[in-house]
Amino acid sequence: AGNLASDEEQATGLERKVMEAMNKGQDPYSMFRPKRYMGTKEDPNLVPSITNKRIVGCVCEEDNSYVVWFWLHKGEAQRCPSCGAHYKLIPHELPH
Repeated sequence: AGNLASDEEQATGLERKVMEAMNKGQDPYSMFRPKRYMGTKEDPNLVPSITNKRIVGCVCEEDNSYVVWFWLHKGEAQRCPSCGAHYKLIPHELPH
C-alpha cells in the first residue's frame, strides 16, 4: 500500500509476455549473443528466423575488418561463401 508498482507488476499485453519470457531465460527477439556452435555440417550455427530466409553476416576471422553477408534459406545447413562455416535456419515464433 502506498508503494509504486514495479515494471513487472504494471506491464500488460506483449510487454508482459516479453518480460515473462526474459525471466524464464528465453530470448524472444534474439537480442542476446547467440550460443557458439562448431560451425560444421554436423553442428551448424543456428540462426532463428520468423520467415523462411534471413540475411546472415559472418566475420570469417577474428581480426577481419569486414563482414561477409549472405542469404540463409530454410532447409539444409548452408556454408559461408568465404570461410565455409555452416549455418542453419531454425523457426522462431514471436511471443504474441
